[in-house]
Amino acid sequence: MTETINPLIPAGYDIAWSVAALVGVVLLVIALVSIGRDSSLTAGQRLVWVLLAIFLPVVGPVAWLVAGRRATAARAQD
Repeated sequence: MTETINPLIPAGYDIAWSVAALVGVVLLVIALVSIGRDSSLTAGQRLVWVLLAIFLPVVGPVAWLVAGRRATAARAQD
């Protein structure tokens, strides 16, 4: 009983993981630039957001882009 192996499946996994890694890096860069430009953050707040973005690869940048920017924008309007 011979088993046929599709040679495209490993390449497909490589492409999918490469795209996922690229998306993670792009999210990280966007979040770090946005954190760096936000003048309403204190040094401590900025440090916490940077550490979250770096050590929680997808969750940290998404949390900043969804919640952090809104919170600082709302604080700036007050």
